[in-house]
Amino acid sequence: MDVSSLDSKLRTLVKEAVDVKAKAYCPYSNFRVGCAVLTADGSIYTGVNVENASYGLTVCAERVAVMNAVTAGKQDIKAAAVSCDIKGDFKGPCGVCRQVFAEFGLDIELYLTKPDMTYKKVLIRDLLPMAFTPKSLEEERI
Repeated sequence: MDVSSLDSKLRTLVKEAVDVKAKAYCPYSNFRVGCAVLTADGSIYTGVNVENASYGLTVCAERVAVMNAVTAGKQDIKAAAVSCDIKGDFKGPCGVCRQVFAEFGLDIELYLTKPDMTYKKVLIRDLLPMAFTPKSLEEERI
């Protein structure tokens, strides 16, 4: 993907994350989250949080978006935007979602997005220091 198309793709990515959260299924927390992931070929896949009465079965928007990309055969995730309804501060993904992103790369750009579509860019490596990654499985052991 060339640099000139990045600004347009970034705007689309952020808008998709903000817009898709309207589809969240969150009758228990009423905490809507939307996520959009951008793959190397410029495709965007979205996801929302899906809650369950058995709380442990709830699935976060970030994981849904990543799984949708993988299901479509796309594993080269370059960026993601995540949005919730909090207006006053940028919120990052939970630890589980950070680990799922790390599976696909510590240099994934993550855009923490407010409802007004303002965003803050961070890298997964900054949100998950000392991450356990696929490379960890290749390290020398006793």
